Amino acid sequence: MGAQSLSKIFATLVVSFFSLTLFAGTEAPENPIQHHDHKDDHHGDPHAHAATPSSNLHAKDAHANHGGAVDTKEEVDAYIQHHLADSHDVVLWSDGEKGTHVGFPLPVILWDGGLKVGMSSQFHHGESVATIGGNHYKLFHGKVYKTDAKGTLSYDEHHHPTNEKPFDLSITKNVFAMLVTGLLLLLGFGSLAKGYKNGPIPKGIGRFLEPLVLYVRDEIAKPNIGERKYRKYMGFLLTIFFFIWLLNLLGLTPFGFNVTGNITFTACLALITFLIVQFSGNKDYWKHIFWMPGVPVPMKIILAPIELIGLVTKPFSLMVRLFANITAGHSVVMGIIAVIYLMKDSLGLVGGISVSMILGIFINLIELLVAFLQAYIFTMLASLFIGMAVEEHDHH
Repeated sequence: MGAQSLSKIFATLVVSFFSLTLFAGTEAPENPIQHHDHKDDHHGDPHAHAATPSSNLHAKDAHANHGGAVDTKEEVDAYIQHHLADSHDVVLWSDGEKGTHVGFPLPVILWDGGLKVGMSSQFHHGESVATIGGNHYKLFHGKVYKTDAKGTLSYDEHHHPTNEKPFDLSITKNVFAMLVTGLLLLLGFGSLAKGYKNGPIPKGIGRFLEPLVLYVRDEIAKPNIGERKYRKYMGFLLTIFFFIWLLNLLGLTPFGFNVTGNITFTACLALITFLIVQFSGNKDYWKHIFWMPGVPVPMKIILAPIELIGLVTKPFSLMVRLFANITAGHSVVMGIIAVIYLMKDSLGLVGGISVSMILGIFINLIELLVAFLQAYIFTMLASLFIGMAVEEHDHH
């Protein structure tokens, strides 16, 4: 593959990245366990309260009422939900007993009558009120609310904050992971393109990437799209394959990234695939949808709405498959780690650690396979849908 083809990969990557960043930086959903506890703590004043440590989004919040380590089923469930959710900073681990967190903050970018820029460390994991650009903001269940100097939040009858929310363009944990992945792809494919300029055999990281590029071309693109038209879509297919794969691998690190387990991310990938398929469709593709050739007229009328529904179910299946598999994998790994704490009384500390470690290593090895497999399946199905849209039919 030449440098000209690889330049298309760069263009596709840039367009895909900005589209994904726009939608995937959504805030974490409210934790039902934390929300329930919060309602109990403030039942005497259901409309407003000042900032308290119980509104912290991190692991410490999940067991704030207990004041110790995460060692009950409810606290473990809350901790897993926090791990799966997006956040405004990256936490490697937390000490619930000491109330400390090890990690690093990320930029907070808000639009509230103008651009407001700060760092997530100003929120102190949701325990403090941040003053950014002269305004006061409170981080509550992963969402930024405008408040006063005391951090007062008002609630509706469902106990949801009614404070004004600024337009949040922050670099969240998921967006940070996408930035890192995009940079790695640009560096890797840049090295591969440079290697082709210097000779037919690439060097360095290019030697690792070339077999994978050829695999996507020969085993995915050509068989599904065809010899004549596959090159037009290679940039897109390579981008989604490596983008999903690297993000899945980053999700296995202690940084706790869960980008491909974010439904907005997979929805955006599915939407991009859907648009490419529809805009690539030829007249035969649309004819088979609205007026199926070779079948009686009554059947054409019945098949047309079914085919239209199929236009939506195909990207929907792409979205749900990737989201569900990655989310399930992360939940299982976190649940197995929790065995140390939940079964230490019956198995003992050594027994709990041993069981958790053996099962954790086994599941992580499977997750390495799943990381590649999910990238392959998404790319394979995307190429298959594109191939169906550009296929030329011979009608006799």
